[in-house]
Amino acid sequence: MFVHSSDGILKIRGGSKVIVKSARTKNALRYLDRKKYLYILLIPCIVYFFIFNYIPMYGIIIAFKDFNFAKGIIHSPWVGLEHFRYMFGLSDFYQVFWNSFYLGLLRLVFTFPFPILLALFLNEIRQVMYQRLTQTIIYLPHFISWVVIGGILVNFLSPSWGIVNIFLKQLGIEPVFFLANPDYFRPIVVLSSIWKEAGWGSIIFLAAITGINAELYEAASIDGASRLQRIWYVTLPGIKSTIMVLFILRLGHIMGNGFEQIFVLQNPMNLSVSEVFETYSYRVGLLGSRFSFGTTVGLFTSVIGMIFLILGDRLAKLMKEDGIW
Repeated sequence: MFVHSSDGILKIRGGSKVIVKSARTKNALRYLDRKKYLYILLIPCIVYFFIFNYIPMYGIIIAFKDFNFAKGIIHSPWVGLEHFRYMFGLSDFYQVFWNSFYLGLLRLVFTFPFPILLALFLNEIRQVMYQRLTQTIIYLPHFISWVVIGGILVNFLSPSWGIVNIFLKQLGIEPVFFLANPDYFRPIVVLSSIWKEAGWGSIIFLAAITGINAELYEAASIDGASRLQRIWYVTLPGIKSTIMVLFILRLGHIMGNGFEQIFVLQNPMNLSVSEVFETYSYRVGLLGSRFSFGTTVGLFTSVIGMIFLILGDRLAKLMKEDGIW
């Protein structure tokens, strides 16, 4: 007996067996068949994340063990939450927590909007050659190592021979040792991050802008909208979902400030504001050979990031926007 259900499923009943054949399954198989080469290209990416991101998650259990190289991860004795209790009892832990959170918040507020603005400006350039040249120039800093950039900043901001202090001397201002002053460390980190990554970060927003229907711009022009009005009423709403998704993902990394940049700009004089979880776990966990404690710090920051990620997704849903799941 054939029975048609409302969801497009054809049920064939015979004896004690019930065979269910779904139209959705057929459509999904057809879609996979059409896009099979794209999914084949995706396989190396899946393999990469599986090997370097998912398999290493097994090592998280080190945070709950007294890890010993000779015994290995499995045979090291369990200590439960002892490392977490020790971590929360440290006097400098809360200073590191505040440094990480505050610097991550500054990055979120100041560095996140710049790629969007840059993409909007690049999209308004009408001369193709000039646009490509501009894109190439602003993409280049992304490929420069933070070690090189750190050396450049040290030389530019040096109180003896730095260009900035030479200019200040000409104005009659006393030289400033910028990297030794904790008040200047965070602005230097944020500004150097914008210079290095804003151009590269604008790529995804430019791709989203190209997906906007050109007829919307034509209709806005016919209605007398200025260029600024077209950006506000057409371009920004067209990439709103992309902005929201990337904002949520960035919110999940609010406690992550990167190791290389902080490490090359860090020195004993600015340690009170420059010590973040990445450098803290490196100094205490790796240099101090306390691998269980270093893993504990990393797991803690990951949990905080997950909490912010979930909160950001919930907030987006409350605002009637698309989240990440």
